[in-house]
Amino acid sequence: MYEEIINEIKSNLGENKDLNKKYLSSQMDVYKNHPNNKEILNEISSMMWDCLSEFEKEEYNQIIENKTQLMDILNEVAYEIENGKSKVALEKLDKFINKYQSPFENDDDAEYHFFTNTLEELIFMRYIGSKNEIKYIPTNQPVLDLYYIYGFLLLEDNQFEKSEEYLKKAIKINPVSSRVILELSEIYKIHTYTYNKYYMFVSDALKYAYYPQDIARCYRQLGFYYIEENQMEIALALFIYSMEYELSPQAYSEINYIQSKNSELKLNLDECINIIKNKNIQLGVNPFVLDTLYELADEYEKNRLYSQSLYYYEIIYDLTNDENILEKIKNITSKINY
Repeated sequence: MYEEIINEIKSNLGENKDLNKKYLSSQMDVYKNHPNNKEILNEISSMMWDCLSEFEKEEYNQIIENKTQLMDILNEVAYEIENGKSKVALEKLDKFINKYQSPFENDDDAEYHFFTNTLEELIFMRYIGSKNEIKYIPTNQPVLDLYYIYGFLLLEDNQFEKSEEYLKKAIKINPVSSRVILELSEIYKIHTYTYNKYYMFVSDALKYAYYPQDIARCYRQLGFYYIEENQMEIALALFIYSMEYELSPQAYSEINYIQSKNSELKLNLDECINIIKNKNIQLGVNPFVLDTLYELADEYEKNRLYSQSLYYYEIIYDLTNDENILEKIKNITSKINY
């Protein structure tokens, strides 16, 4: 199985080293949770090295020197957070950040980005794009996670301005990450005089979102906005509709709160959908995102890149609950296992 995967990856490499680097970077993400991920990622790294120029190799060696420290601190912080010690986690990151210098700084000619997958890169190109050269931060250099987690912990500690600074650093690395955008929106919910900026950021997060829990959170956030605007019917519609993507206790609580204020205010799903449409709020997943998911899944399947295809079909199924997609998932899974 391991050799088949490596041979499949090698067969898709061409003469263009830049395209090869992008492809190999995507494969690192695809196989990071594979049972043989250590061997596969080592082999991909070797292939990636062959695609680098001498300058890039020197730059890469400098990056590797910082790799161990970055991974170690994130593992330490994750352990503290899991054990309910957010203050300890923040103290450790404070010390690390004060000494840390990112090797991935934008300049006049190039900018650094990290995308979780090809879908996010295509969303970025569609809605944001860049006139500068785009350089990709390696998967094994989780600078995005560093800034995101630090920003999150600062927000929990009510250090709003500093939290905004680091969450904006994270967004600069991945401008279409819904999780980061939603975290930043929390600052604008708490720490501003109006909710205009909050609404704008949540709307952007909804436009880019492709995980059901992120979409549900966007609708809950918008529901909060309309509660504050005292537009309870729209708020109720948004909380009810959010349950189509995630059965959240928070949504239940908000629905009960709204109906406690007006016991006659009751909506069925169709009525919620019509209200959301009439407010020109995006209904469900962005059509461009969903179409792109189908295109990627189909393209990988046609090229017999079954692990990649499965990854996207599973996202589609989580969004649509389409039985035909479930059958595809079963068929592809049997091919991979075979």
